[in-house]
Amino acid sequence: MLGYINFFDGNNLMNCELCLSSGETLLFRDEKLRVILVDDADYPGFCRVIWHDHVKEMSDLNEADRRHLFDWIMHTERAVRAVLNPDKINLASLGNMVPHLHWHVIPRFSDDPHFPAPIWAQARREGRRRTHSALAEKLKAALPA
Repeated sequence: MLGYINFFDGNNLMNCELCLSSGETLLFRDEKLRVILVDDADYPGFCRVIWHDHVKEMSDLNEADRRHLFDWIMHTERAVRAVLNPDKINLASLGNMVPHLHWHVIPRFSDDPHFPAPIWAQARREGRRRTHSALAEKLKAALPA
């Protein structure tokens, strides 16, 4: 998970963890957004679709940009489903602590630590930690060019 800092004063854009991109596993990037693979052994295939500009809400985007963002959320979901065949996909856009528009695309498995609750809930069981050494390359290949 991100180490959240309160960004609501509007003056901390230089410290926004979603604006910074060091150490990410990049799956896709264009002039408007990027798709990254989150390093989480309990949730392999957990991706984030991050809008580049510091925008707080979907309704702050014009229609073309909203469509572009939503298209890439769907491309990401389809790629995760094709590569991992999860039991469910969770899509979430929270941004309560970091008001920078981004979406979580989270594959869920019936044996993950939190299923069927959200991954932010208290764990119900010990998860089966998964490693996928070639996961990033498989997801990149499943995304449109």
